[in-house]
Amino acid sequence: MLERFHVSDDIAVRVPEAPMRATVEDIFRKMGMSDEDAIQSADVLLYADIRGIDSHGVSNMLRQYVADFGTGSINPRPNWKIVREAPAIANIDGDGGHGLVLGPVAMKIAIERAKTYGIGAVTVGNSKHSGAAAYHAAMALEHGMVGLAMTTGSLNMAPTFAAQRLVGLNPIACAVPTLEMPPFVFDAAMSAVASNKIRLAKRLGAKTLPGWIAELDGTPIMDERVIPEDFMMLPAGGTREIGSHKAYGLAVMVEVLTSALAGTGAGPHRRAGISHHFVAYDIQAFTDLDVFKRDMDDYMRSLADAPTAPGAERVIYAGLPEYEAELDRRANGIPYHPEVIEWFKGITAELGIANRL
Repeated sequence: MLERFHVSDDIAVRVPEAPMRATVEDIFRKMGMSDEDAIQSADVLLYADIRGIDSHGVSNMLRQYVADFGTGSINPRPNWKIVREAPAIANIDGDGGHGLVLGPVAMKIAIERAKTYGIGAVTVGNSKHSGAAAYHAAMALEHGMVGLAMTTGSLNMAPTFAAQRLVGLNPIACAVPTLEMPPFVFDAAMSAVASNKIRLAKRLGAKTLPGWIAELDGTPIMDERVIPEDFMMLPAGGTREIGSHKAYGLAVMVEVLTSALAGTGAGPHRRAGISHHFVAYDIQAFTDLDVFKRDMDDYMRSLADAPTAPGAERVIYAGLPEYEAELDRRANGIPYHPEVIEWFKGITAELGIANRL
């Protein structure tokens, strides 16, 4: 994640994982979740915090979830069910439940079916925000599988050349196991930058970079400036000349594989909340697992050891910085903005639960 999205060390409050996890679990219980679902939901958020994905962790997402529970837009105890299936496939009606819960449910089903059929694919309709897509994709790693996760986002993005928000940010995540190197774990929205990061940038006082957002008439903002109150997100690339049509096309593809395939409409015609799509590939069904992992090690090592361009410090690959962030944060605590710590003081007092921070 870009440095401008991280809390600066001089003001950061470092909190160990355990007290933060326990506090988040308690908050989810107060929202009406079962104990099992509260633990699962906290695990998704803490995964993001531990791995440096601050845009999808406690800082950015928990207060929004609390607000959504308060308005009744999230069902804390969904009666989800499989509404259609084939041997390697399932489609789930999430009953308005949280994606932090339904995502792991669906990915577990995909993994179990991949064990039998070599591949498992599960769609979920009528759900809510699923947190970091990487969490769900990475569930496949311990089973010797490749994991894919896709989800729709709010319709905040304008298609290339458009003056209307018609496309979700629609992230894609892919997790691939290795032998010794940190696993390849890619997770990115199809927008130039995730909307959660814009919210985070506002809190940190950071400015927008060229090509991130557009004026309300669709004109890309191509200078660095204070983030305006209202704007439209742009596809990655920002403009057609820099390739925004590619990310725009990928965002539509995700919309089709999630919302449309789940039977809940697509884009501005969605009929039932947020949708997801999860896939597990059993590597052993395709090739020898140990050979695959060694080949991945060779590839990841060649990327990490690649010669650098002038002015660059190092070459990284998706999953390597997050692995390094995890080592640091498990040892030294998770850095939070002081405003986040103050929010916890207020919300724990309001809900009548212990403030362990």
